Amino acid sequence: MEYDFLLILAIILLSTKFFGLVSKKVHMPQVVGALLAGVILGPSVLGVLSETEFVVQTAEIGVILLMFLAGLDTDLEEVKKTGISSVIIAIIEIIVALAGGTIVYYIFYKDNASIDPLFMTKAVFMGVIITSTSVTIAIEALREMGKLKGKMGTTILGAAIIDDIIGIIILTVSISITDTSVKPSSVFMKIILFFIFIAILYWVIHKFKGFIESQDGKRRSSIYSLAFCFILSYIAERFFGIADLTGAYFAGIILCNIGVKDYIARKATILSYLIFSPIFFASVGIKTNIKGITTSILAFTVVLLIVAILTKIVGCFIGAKICKFNNFTALAIGTGMVARGEVSLIVAQKGSQAGLLDESLFPAIVVVVIFTTLLTPIMLKFVLSSKKAQEQIE
Repeated sequence: MEYDFLLILAIILLSTKFFGLVSKKVHMPQVVGALLAGVILGPSVLGVLSETEFVVQTAEIGVILLMFLAGLDTDLEEVKKTGISSVIIAIIEIIVALAGGTIVYYIFYKDNASIDPLFMTKAVFMGVIITSTSVTIAIEALREMGKLKGKMGTTILGAAIIDDIIGIIILTVSISITDTSVKPSSVFMKIILFFIFIAILYWVIHKFKGFIESQDGKRRSSIYSLAFCFILSYIAERFFGIADLTGAYFAGIILCNIGVKDYIARKATILSYLIFSPIFFASVGIKTNIKGITTSILAFTVVLLIVAILTKIVGCFIGAKICKFNNFTALAIGTGMVARGEVSLIVAQKGSQAGLLDESLFPAIVVVVIFTTLLTPIMLKFVLSSKKAQEQIE
């Protein structure tokens, strides 16, 4: 038996924590440090770490736990508060971002269209990657400025929730159609059946809501919930041909309105962020081989970053104006939705596994995630800084 995996685990945990703390010191999210740890220790710089089977499989558990926690953190009540406004804003923003990412990929790699049967699917998938939203940074900025509980803040939260749900569905469709031997009608039928299954499961579990809530604070509830998450992930992949992360995400959503949620989330967070999430973020960094960056990829990265920022702002602005928000509020909503985060990295990882994303493009995705995360609070504070904006923001 080889024991190298123990050393690999120790190196990843120590390095991601160290670089995470450095990131925190300079007011950057710790996920940035974890990504940099993977880049520095991977083939790009020191070559200490590589993509072993242990890293790949452990990172997959990290993905499942992150998506389960994202589902648990989903507040369906926020969606109800802002209702139709959040839905309209999220849908228009997704359409604009999806189109933007697709066009960028098409323009840069159109020479591959005649030789790659999955070319258009890959182009659309690039759009899928930049549709996701991470509002953690925006929430902190809004909280500091006392705007989190207003109409603008709740709309951003509601739209981000819907954004993630729709994004996961689009991801599911994209990955499912990569098998050219399977008919599209069969793919869509499996997806429909999956969501019927989820709806039935949601109804059944909520019938036992009282009993489940009586288990609050007991260790067995967190164990059963994690088992439920892994089983649903397995069922999604094995029986419906849908990404395991989709099953994990909806496992969290099924439990998100049950009283035991907070206890489950605390326990799952400890497990995730102690071991599995650092390995996932490090694995993304390891995949990001900056030695292979060409002038073309660098240009693609810059254009994708600009498009990623503008499509969020423009898409949300249009949606907000349709919903009768004033210009300042509409602009603030769009700015607050710019940040990408873990979901974009997870989607990119899944796309790579499904053959929809070339690993040479991983640096572009990492740059988009890092820069949109850093720029969002700066842009949001700038938008909200004027006296006129303070008076008109809803």
